[in-house]
Amino acid sequence: MTAQPIRGPALRYQSERPEDSLLAEALIERVFGPGRFVKSSERVREFATFRGDLSFCAWSDGRLVGVVHQHLISIGGRNLVFLGPLAVEAEARKSGAGLGLVAQACAAADAAGYPAVLLVGDPPFFARAGFVMAPAGRIIMPGPVDPHRLLIRALSAGGADNLAGPVAAPI
Repeated sequence: MTAQPIRGPALRYQSERPEDSLLAEALIERVFGPGRFVKSSERVREFATFRGDLSFCAWSDGRLVGVVHQHLISIGGRNLVFLGPLAVEAEARKSGAGLGLVAQACAAADAAGYPAVLLVGDPPFFARAGFVMAPAGRIIMPGPVDPHRLLIRALSAGGADNLAGPVAAPI
């Protein structure tokens, strides 16, 4: 039996709670598989500080259908947020769950006073959430990354201006 697509009104977003972590990890594993551990984004998550208060879950009829994690990092002595992973069950992908999770996450990072959000992802998808390509060669990831997939979104005027240097642990 094929899963039916989930429609927007059935979705409920909430901050990720500690009791959601096992379900969230299982969903991330289903969506990305073990290959995710070789990505440069995983190298960032090894030293970044996980922020559950800035991470969100999407629920439909009591079932977790999407999750987005955020981590605190620094670049050039400025703290900002690293978004990812973003994982959505196949049947919820056309419901707007992914963009809804990104919107929730960015709004929370903005409310917490962070100037920008950085991620590695699909440019056409994340452009719909206000992300643009980071200036080439200015932000150094801990491992190889396609520069066209290194994206940033300023949360305040000038929030992403003059960012340069390696992605590092928060200060």
